[in-house]
Amino acid sequence: MKALIQKVVDPGSHDRLSSIGLLLLRVFLGGFMLFAHGWPKLAGFADKSGGFPDPLGIGSPASLTLAVFAEVLCALALMLGLLTRAVAIPLLITMVVAAFLVHADDPFQKKEFALLYAIPFLSLIFTGAGSFSVDAKLKK
Repeated sequence: MKALIQKVVDPGSHDRLSSIGLLLLRVFLGGFMLFAHGWPKLAGFADKSGGFPDPLGIGSPASLTLAVFAEVLCALALMLGLLTRAVAIPLLITMVVAAFLVHADDPFQKKEFALLYAIPFLSLIFTGAGSFSVDAKLKK
């Protein structure tokens, strides 16, 4: 037990534990976005493209394409820790658009779900990926 406590309070372990926390955040947040939101949009692209919300006025197919880009490609890159800060930006924008434009007239409970995704994406823009990431490997 003493060895475990020493390891936890060791100054070097703080960075390691933070990186484990960032790894878990990236993998689960990116995975939930990819598999619960992005993949269904990609798989049903043809069916959804005509009636997908167009809050930016660029057309339904273009709006769906941007959402798929963020929710599939950026989410996958986030899981890997590849260009983490950069790929978190389209994910954040997608969630802000969903919360404040797509669900503008809806009650807060509808906005809340998108905002619960947005806040960790914003946090990852500030923190980066951590040591257990492709970003860290490329930095070396």
